[in-house]
Amino acid sequence: MKQRQIGTMTVSAPGLGCMGLSQAYGAQDEAASIDTLHRAIELGVTFFDTAEVYGPWRNEILLGKALKAHRDKIVLATKFGFTYNREQTQFGQITGTDGRPENARRVAEASLKRLQTEAIDLYYLHRADANIPIEDTVGAMAELVAEGKIRAIGLSEVTSETIRRAHAVHPVAAVQSEYSLWTRDVETNGVLETCRELGIAFVPFSPLGRGFLTGQVPAPDMLDTADFRRNMPRFQSEHIEANRLLVKVIEDMAVRKGVTAAQIALAWVLAQGNDIIPIPGAKRIEHLEQNVRAVDVVLLPADCNLLEATFSPERISGDRYPPAFEAMSHR
Repeated sequence: MKQRQIGTMTVSAPGLGCMGLSQAYGAQDEAASIDTLHRAIELGVTFFDTAEVYGPWRNEILLGKALKAHRDKIVLATKFGFTYNREQTQFGQITGTDGRPENARRVAEASLKRLQTEAIDLYYLHRADANIPIEDTVGAMAELVAEGKIRAIGLSEVTSETIRRAHAVHPVAAVQSEYSLWTRDVETNGVLETCRELGIAFVPFSPLGRGFLTGQVPAPDMLDTADFRRNMPRFQSEHIEANRLLVKVIEDMAVRKGVTAAQIALAWVLAQGNDIIPIPGAKRIEHLEQNVRAVDVVLLPADCNLLEATFSPERISGDRYPPAFEAMSHR
């Protein structure tokens, strides 16, 4: 498995985004999820991403159970910073943000127990809180580093200005944001440039466009009733067919190279730099194995040019999030 760096930590490229094992993409199967996590270890995946809000809590509990025996071989990342309805298990559960210093500590200590570990390798602020100065939040996270409860600090879905302000308080090891062929905001809003200037690793979530770039996602009304993509703008009837035309270019390239569309889409993200560590999700072992093999797919400059021209921002139909959730990003 190819390796990349997050601060002083060496991780696999790609890692594994674990949210879908516990929510958002239809029914969950704990036994199958544990099998997938164990297969990831066998394949050399060493970077696992979760969060307090996934489930909520259930995803951290799952990883704690499945990965405890392998703890010395892996890097565990989790997140705090959302407020949520604890009775719900889908995307609508999120009600706001909470970047208060006391919340950073409270969640870290609870996550340590759920993950069955003595230290969290990478602790992210899931979304910046508009009501709390980032310096206060990161100051509390820095105290957790000093106490040995977390090893490195991360931020998710923030602006370049927020990154700089946070980094001035304590070194930021990683910034996580959505990044794929059909979501390329970080290329133009200064986030990727700032990360590179400051030596911060960049961790793309949804590098396969929530599965859409694989060409295998059905119409919204055919998705499981518990699948949060039913409410995502780009998956709606007024947008989905225009977006499918773009995916056809990925599928045609995949046929020419004898690989899958998913591998082409993920290979493009991996090709954007050795400081980029994507975390595609995978509920099925088949999809996990496919994603891991994407590290060996070679894209020529002409391939990348074609993909980037096809997925130029003005050709993407629909917003990535509903308005209420988009408002919590890029603070």
